Amino acid sequence: MSLKQFLRKKLTDPNQLSLLDWLLTEEPAVTPAIAPVVVPVTAPVAAPVNVNALPPSVAPLAPGLRRLRLQQHVLDYRLLRSKRRTIGFLINEEGLRVTAPRWVTIAEIEASIVEKQQWIFTKLNAQHERASRQLQPPMIWRDGATLPYLGMDIILRLAESGHSGMRFDLELRELQVGLPASVTEQQLKDRVQGWLQAQAKTLFAERLAIYADKLGVSFQSFALSSATTQWGSCTADGRIRLNWRLMHFALPNIDYVIAHELSHLREMNHSPQFWATVQSVFPEFEAAKKTLRNHAPESLPIF
Repeated sequence: MSLKQFLRKKLTDPNQLSLLDWLLTEEPAVTPAIAPVVVPVTAPVAAPVNVNALPPSVAPLAPGLRRLRLQQHVLDYRLLRSKRRTIGFLINEEGLRVTAPRWVTIAEIEASIVEKQQWIFTKLNAQHERASRQLQPPMIWRDGATLPYLGMDIILRLAESGHSGMRFDLELRELQVGLPASVTEQQLKDRVQGWLQAQAKTLFAERLAIYADKLGVSFQSFALSSATTQWGSCTADGRIRLNWRLMHFALPNIDYVIAHELSHLREMNHSPQFWATVQSVFPEFEAAKKTLRNHAPESLPIF
């Protein structure tokens, strides 16, 4: 018996039945660029969590948070109630946020947390690593500074004489910038950003053509993105956006994002069929996916 059938059997008041129908209305399907983990409320619920008294060394609970003991771990999370039909988990810079329907009990919510604890702790650790990288000293834009480019560190060299443009020497791994020594940091950043974006347009167009041919799909257009939370996106009508900051990474990581977005033109979801499509043209996608997951756009040099 489904949850909806069970509740219909228990409720007799017409107003309550109308409210039930409203609460259990199917939400329209969406394909987010970064899909949140969702646990159906109707899934079997794990055994109740035994939350013992916490050790004195645990920090006091911050306002608005709940606390759960998971074996040797102590997990604080923020709970939000909503009209959604499922329990959703989101990891951000504040930690774990759980969103659940108003009619789901705390015991069911925490049982779902237990079921997803491996994913939760993996994501929390990755978020902590990203935050640690952001605490590193910011890049100083000057002659001799290093910049990640296509998976290698290149050196910025001011070239006041000889040329006024940009020239990349692969053998020396130097980007020669035609600016005087008196240039400001912002002027140097703007010039380098413009060069990186120009390189991105050329390279992305080439790689999109290659992987579109491999997948047997066609896209309508592509544009550069400066998003701080995602590497790429694809709409159902074939409009693709790719983050120009991908130019900091080695070519396989760029190819993964391109193969990923183009695969959405065959599967507009993140189902097993979608990942099989990605793997069919990019077998090593797991390694690239992990690299990009551990290097969010906001952890890269600030422009």
